Amino acid sequence: MAAGEGATTRSLQETPTWAVAIVCFVIISLSILMEHLIHLISKWLKGHKKTALFEAIEKLRSVLMVLGFMSLVLTVAQGYISKICIPNRLANSMLPCRKSKFTKTTKALGYDQMWSDQLHERILAADTESSGYCNSKGMSSLISQNGANQLSIFLFVLAAMQIVYSVVTMGLGRAKMRRWKAWEKETQTVEYQAANDPNRFRFTRQTTFARRHINSCAETSILLWTKCFFQQFFNSVAKVDYLTLRHGFISTHLSTNSSFNFQKYIQRSLEDDFKVVVGISPFMWFIVVIFLLLDVHGWNVYLWVSFLPLTIVLVLGTKLQVIVVKMAHQVKDQNSVIRGAPLVQPNDNLFWFSHPKFVLTLLHYTLFMNAFEAAFFVWVTSQYGIKSCYHEHTGIIVVRMVLAVTVQVLCSYITLPLYALVTQMGSNFKSAALEEHTANAIKQWHAGVKQKQKKQRESSHLGNDSSNSNTTISMDLSSHHRTPTLSETSNFPSKTDQIVEEDREMQEEAGPAIECLP
Repeated sequence: MAAGEGATTRSLQETPTWAVAIVCFVIISLSILMEHLIHLISKWLKGHKKTALFEAIEKLRSVLMVLGFMSLVLTVAQGYISKICIPNRLANSMLPCRKSKFTKTTKALGYDQMWSDQLHERILAADTESSGYCNSKGMSSLISQNGANQLSIFLFVLAAMQIVYSVVTMGLGRAKMRRWKAWEKETQTVEYQAANDPNRFRFTRQTTFARRHINSCAETSILLWTKCFFQQFFNSVAKVDYLTLRHGFISTHLSTNSSFNFQKYIQRSLEDDFKVVVGISPFMWFIVVIFLLLDVHGWNVYLWVSFLPLTIVLVLGTKLQVIVVKMAHQVKDQNSVIRGAPLVQPNDNLFWFSHPKFVLTLLHYTLFMNAFEAAFFVWVTSQYGIKSCYHEHTGIIVVRMVLAVTVQVLCSYITLPLYALVTQMGSNFKSAALEEHTANAIKQWHAGVKQKQKKQRESSHLGNDSSNSNTTISMDLSSHHRTPTLSETSNFPSKTDQIVEEDREMQEEAGPAIECLP
């Protein structure tokens, strides 16, 4: 045992230089590799105009920087923290496990004898000085150096799980929404245009959208919420819902621009939301502190907390379905006969507190709490073993893990697609998601102007009236040389009659996009 203890407690003074160099080289190489990988991803996203995802990577960098700072603080201050002494009465209160002697605790952990001895030696080596300092005063350490190291590992696992859960949720959700691309292409077909001919009159109740959402089950609030609760599990986003909400969005915000790609807009909108979801706010770190405080043996707080994400996800899905049904009832109440497709009216009042962004906030905190469940399980298992006192009741652990997986599936395949579609029904649209569309229109306009300038230069060499033509060309060149401002761009069709007459196709492509400017 003495030899083992001496080998375990060796300092750098007694460690071979080649061992120190190898460990240092591996750590530095992995760190540089990770940083370079993040840099390459950021460069690729920036080059492909993925501004929202680029900002998400920057948010990821900030999270890693905060983690590094917390780890540094714990490493530097753990010696001082372990020498903060508290009365034994306080040290023995609100324990996460039953108080027992160390030997009994290691047996309860289920380790074999060798692992138990090594663990005992490491704890003794790390905490002998601090525990002796407080024991000499008849008190206990606030937290041991080994406990500070384990806490640092837990914070890292939690942040990693939050990032992984966010990426997986967005990835699975977007995979579920791939079929929307086919629905979007269908809106440009002749069959769709004929079926939604604005000169065609129909009874509102006879439309597919009304038949899906208007029935006797939606007459009272209780029946409505019950119907929507079960409806979210069966074809939560139907084709008719997508096409109807698309029509309402375009009619409200984009006038007659029927060629607008609503599916791409939703995709860019989700990318814009991802930079919010991937981060960890200060309030979330405060929630972690509360969870750690309430992790008292016998309270089973984490069991009840594991039901909270599931509840929020189910309520969110139900609420989003209720919003769609209410829009269907508004269409029916406004007109018993409609022309063309049913026209829903986007409105912030349909959402909680008249704030569609509140749905994203709830979704963010749901993912975080679910990530906390997974992180805590991984951390406890890796640090103390599957049979530790934290896993004293196997049934509770199974229930918590099943709930975590269930929430992940529901959030990815039901709630996220509903959120992506229904939250576009607010009074305002996301201007950031339209920047690419507007920028392309301005580029097309600028390229057209350059082409016309080139034609004018060529025609100037062949002109008969040299003096008059040269004067006219110089005035045109000076007027077309500068880049238009956004305000000029919005009035572009009425201020460039000459360009419109010479190149009508360019105006038809750029004009609808410029109307999208907020």
